[in-house]
Order: sequence, then structure tokens, then C-alpha cells
Amino acid sequence: MTAVAWVAVVIVAVLVILAVGYLVSARNRRRHLQDRFGPEYERAVRESDSRKEAEQELLAREERHATLDIRPLDPQTREQYARKWAEVQERFVDAPGFAVTEADALVTAVMAERGYPTDEFEQRLSDLSVAHATTLDHYRKAHDVSSRAARQEATTEELRQAMVHYRALFQELLGDGADAPRHDHTDDATYATDGYDGTSTNGHHADVRKAQR
Repeated sequence: MTAVAWVAVVIVAVLVILAVGYLVSARNRRRHLQDRFGPEYERAVRESDSRKEAEQELLAREERHATLDIRPLDPQTREQYARKWAEVQERFVDAPGFAVTEADALVTAVMAERGYPTDEFEQRLSDLSVAHATTLDHYRKAHDVSSRAARQEATTEELRQAMVHYRALFQELLGDGADAPRHDHTDDATYATDGYDGTSTNGHHADVRKAQR
């Protein structure tokens, strides 16, 4: 085999190795992003012109998130926010629209306390998606209802659902799903039914307080 032929073989071998390495790297990156972002990965792909573009966007979110000073809440602050949520939750019975607006503000306050920028809603979604992707759709739905509630366009049932959605993200932000104090309902089914139908009877108040214990 001539020297030129050997050079050609070596070049081809190097190209094959590089191609295999690229494919392996791309596959590992994709698996990492799918594990990290969960349902947000597929959403990003649907909303982008290509999978590659979506993955670049998600990688950019990770890079931005790494520059943020995200910090856990201390026990006393968690306790204070948990009490505030319980108060908002009780007010839902008499003033559901107002309670949902308060819930939105409370979630935003916890985000700021944790170190998340809170100026623009879309940027909030982007920043939260890195560490809270599984509950992000809850936030989208709740925020949409809250916006319509401000215009008095949301039904009581929608407001009730908004509280459930806000609660999902709120609890995760409060303690990242681990050791946050639980001052409200033990499951979504209870939360979604007991005392959240917009009435203001004493019985419903009792149901809410009972469900919180």
C-alpha cells in the first residue's frame, strides 16, 4: 500500500472516530437534557424549529441558572411562608379571586427569596425550568387563571384549580420537595374539594381548617 493510500486510510479512520464521538456526545447531551428538563424538553422541541435549536436553548438556560445565586430558605423563613400560604388558603372560601391573586404574589415572593429574578414571567419560566421542570406547567396554568381573575373572567372552578397549581410549585420552592413544613392539605384530591367551592359557610371553614391539620 502506498504512502498516499495509508494517509487516506488514517484520515478516514480519524473521521469515523470523530463522527462516532460526536454521535455519542449528542446522545449523552440529549439524555442529560431529557432527564434534567423532563416535560419541558419536549415542549422546547415542539416550540423550536429543530431539536438541535431546542437543545441549545435548554443548555443556555442551564448556563444562566448556574450564574444565579439560588439558595435554600432557612427554617424560620419557610415557616413564615407556610403560615402565609395557610392564610391565603383560608381566604379562598370567601374571596376566591383575591386569594388566587395573593397566591400568585406569594409564589413570586418565595422565588425572589430563593434568588430567582422575577421581572418577566417568561424569564421566570425559563429560570425555574432548570430545577423545577416537573411543576412548571402548574405555574403556567395558575398564572393564566390569575391573569383572567384580575379581569374577573375566571370561574370559581378555574380559581380552585389555580390554587392547586400554585400550591404544587409553592411547596417545591419552599423546601425543594424535601423538608418543608406542611401547613396545608396532604394531597391534591383533598385540597381540590374540601372548602374550595367558593362558598362561605362555617362548615366549609371548618373543612379547610380540618384538612390543614
